Amino acid sequence: MLLYPTYFSPIAHYIALAKVKKVVFEVEDNYQKQTYRTRCYIYGANGRQLLNIPVKHTNKSRKTKDIKIDDSFSWEKQHLKAMQAAYRSSPFFEYFEEDLIIFFKNTPTFLLDLNIKVHELMMDFLQLDLPYTRTTAYEKDLKGANDYRFLANAKTNKIYGLSAYTQVFSDKFGFIENLSILDLLFMEGTNALNYLQNQQLENL
Repeated sequence: MLLYPTYFSPIAHYIALAKVKKVVFEVEDNYQKQTYRTRCYIYGANGRQLLNIPVKHTNKSRKTKDIKIDDSFSWEKQHLKAMQAAYRSSPFFEYFEEDLIIFFKNTPTFLLDLNIKVHELMMDFLQLDLPYTRTTAYEKDLKGANDYRFLANAKTNKIYGLSAYTQVFSDKFGFIENLSILDLLFMEGTNALNYLQNQQLENL
């Protein structure tokens, strides 16, 4: 399966991951705006809440692997505080909080390295042993491969028909599907992987 490494990816991304034995990460692509490479959505007190990573723009290489994170302000603290505010009352937030605090204290310089690090952390949280490799050249169209790179596109609002689970603010705004994997982890804990394995991605 071919995927882009993304930032605390949507649940659909992890449903795909939970059904394979090996993943190949696309690392030779050109950087694109408005993708899950630099953003995730959590369930905040006012509904769907965007968390965005600032990046440095340059006139040189536009490959994603060369994109640096803008460290001119403390975006890490903002993201962590937003997660704490949104999920402090969730059943499993405290179980993962310490590891998240450590993660945000040691963020890499490059966006790609950050997203690979996120992936490794989420595999640990999900207790999912899934080896991965990286591409060595970019191919636009792959024949005979499970190409799921489209899951990184944040501009579409596809409805996947995911099963509802209890969310912190669902009494106010109802069930919001396909948020960041963190939403599922904080609400379902050790049952998160079972949830992912039992979902089907509709309307691809």
